[in-house]
Amino acid sequence: MSHLHKPLILTAILFALIGGRALLATLFPVPRTFDLRDTLIVIVALWAMCRDVPTLQRRDWVLAIGAGLVVGLTMPLTTLFSPYPFFGIIDSAPAQGLLRGLFTAVTMLGGLVFMRQGGPVRCQLTAGDWRGASQCILWGTAIGVSFALVNIIGLQLIQHQPIQWQSPVAAMMDALQPALVEETLYRVTLWGWVWQRWRSQPPAQTIWLAGLLATLAHSYAHIDDLWLQAPLIGLGIGAALALIWGTPALLLVRYRGLEAAIAFHWMQDVARFVTGF
Repeated sequence: MSHLHKPLILTAILFALIGGRALLATLFPVPRTFDLRDTLIVIVALWAMCRDVPTLQRRDWVLAIGAGLVVGLTMPLTTLFSPYPFFGIIDSAPAQGLLRGLFTAVTMLGGLVFMRQGGPVRCQLTAGDWRGASQCILWGTAIGVSFALVNIIGLQLIQHQPIQWQSPVAAMMDALQPALVEETLYRVTLWGWVWQRWRSQPPAQTIWLAGLLATLAHSYAHIDDLWLQAPLIGLGIGAALALIWGTPALLLVRYRGLEAAIAFHWMQDVARFVTGF
């Protein structure tokens, strides 16, 4: 069979799951795509850790636990970011903080297992390169500014509401939540896992096809409601999200490092929160 058969099969499965969830949601309450997919990614991360925990180094543990603590401890302090109740059950900020912090730490460790095996994601901090990490953050933030402006203009057009200025300090702190959690789950762990499953493919092809699938999974998880109301519009908007915001993050994490992708994502949400969207 062609080298593309595995990517095509997994992509078909991804869209079948998206469509199947949308159909089921018309009949009875179904958990959000993010809740289902995040849980599966955590299971993948645990599987990776159980199999290859000796590959993890001390810095990996420090980074993962540190990221989990940042997410867990700041979640109860957020005022502009309010995630949906997890599986419709876990709603309070402290409980969300505990859950999101654990998810971040576990998936960071799982993703770093894939990185230590030669995976596509780089992380300067795991090498103790603070200068390199700082440069990555500057790159991601600088590139993220122009994309954040596009994001704000798009939100204004879609939501038909004026800008309502919010606290910049609150926006900067709250934006850490989606930036750290989502980049860790989708850009580190999911990309790394798909890459590992496809390592029999040509190397360059494997890296980018795995990254594309992880980007599509992340982008289409944002549009649950649109799949129910207007599937074709949802298909187009999901593709636009993947192209306009997913692709820059993918390139940044590949060529600069995880820190750059987190900074890019953080900049998008800082702009969104500070303008009241």
